[in-house]
Amino acid sequence: MPLVVPQISADDKADWASKLLGKKLTENTTDTISFATKDLPKEHRVVEPGMMVTMDHKPDRLNVHVNEDGTVTEVKYG
Repeated sequence: MPLVVPQISADDKADWASKLLGKKLTENTTDTISFATKDLPKEHRVVEPGMMVTMDHKPDRLNVHVNEDGTVTEVKYG
């Protein structure tokens, strides 16, 4: 059986970037200044400064990079 990898388009990345960049991640609240982690896609990880992460590549995993206060600074798939 062939491996099926979902295709993530540039539009998907841009959409998540527009939703997340500059907002603080919270547990349950999504509004103009914050975004709830419960509303992120199932395949995601939040990467904090200095945090060790695996180098495995998962094309459908959303990586959300935050700074020290939890504000999103970068969004990418992989």
